[in-house]
Amino acid sequence: MIITLTGANDHQRKRELANCVADFVANYGDMAVERFDGEDTAAPRMREALQSLPFLSERKLVVLREPAKQKAFSEDIAAILEELSDSTDLILYEPKLDKRSSYYKTLKKVTDFRDFTELDALALAKWATEYVAGKGGELTQRDATQLIVRIGTSQQLLQSELDKLLAYQPHITASTIELLTEPTPQSTVFELLDAAFAGKTERAFTLYKEQRALKIEPQAIIAMLAWQLHILAVVKAAGTRGVDEIAATAKLNPFVVRKSQALTRHLSLAHIKKLITDLLQLDMQLKSSALDADEALQYYLLKLS
Repeated sequence: MIITLTGANDHQRKRELANCVADFVANYGDMAVERFDGEDTAAPRMREALQSLPFLSERKLVVLREPAKQKAFSEDIAAILEELSDSTDLILYEPKLDKRSSYYKTLKKVTDFRDFTELDALALAKWATEYVAGKGGELTQRDATQLIVRIGTSQQLLQSELDKLLAYQPHITASTIELLTEPTPQSTVFELLDAAFAGKTERAFTLYKEQRALKIEPQAIIAMLAWQLHILAVVKAAGTRGVDEIAATAKLNPFVVRKSQALTRHLSLAHIKKLITDLLQLDMQLKSSALDADEALQYYLLKLS
C-alpha cells in the first residue's frame, strides 16, 4: 500500500491521514508506525526506513510528511518506491505539489493518489448542517451559508467555529453566529463596498482602516475588491435569472448572490466594468511606481462613493 495525500483541503486531508493510520494501528499496533518529517529528516534516513524490515510486527507503516522538502528524495522517487520493502506500507503526506514536476507525475501514476480539494460554498453549507446534526445540534442551510460568508470557506476553520457555537448552545442561529464569530477580511470587504456604493464614505474609510489594522496589505485588499467586483459583474450580467440558477451556473453561494443583487440594482454593467478597469489600472500603478498604496486605495473608494 502506497498512498499519497495531497490537496488544499486541510480538514479532509488531515482526517484521511488519521483514518489511514488508525486502520493500520488497529491491525498491527502503534509500535509498527514510523513517522518522519522532510523538514528535518535527510533523504537517506527516510530511504533507509522504507527498505528496512518491520520489528516485532508482520508489517510496518511509514508516514513521510512533506518528504519532497529533501530534494534528493523527490529527484529519486521512482527508484525509492521500487525499493520499498514488501512488508512496508507507505503514506506520503504532501499538502502542496507542483503538478509540473516529475515527482508529482510519478506519485500520480504509481501510488493511490488522493487529492483533497476545497469544497464549494454549497457543498460546504450542506456538510456544516450534517456535521451539526451529527453532534445533536441544529443548523439551517441558510444560517450555515451566513456563517460561511462571514468566516470564509476553510473547512477546518468552519469545524472549529461550529464546535464553539455548539458548546454555547446546540441550536445555532444567526444571532449566535454574529455574537460568537469574527468576520473574515473577505466579508468585511463586501461591507466596505456596500458602504462605498451607498455613499457612506466615512463608514467605508473606517472599514478600510480596520483592514489595515488587521495587517491586511493593500494588495490583498485589491485582490478581494477584484473578486467582489467580479461577483457583481456575474450577477448583473445574469439579468433576471433566479438566485439558484445564477448560483449553480457561476458556482457561487446563493446567499452571496442575493447580497450582490441588492448592490447591483443601482449599478449598470458598464459602470461595474469601469470600476474593474480602474482597479486594474490602480494595481498596475502600485506595482510599477512609488505611489502611496493607502492614499490611492482610499481615493478609489471615494470615487466609488
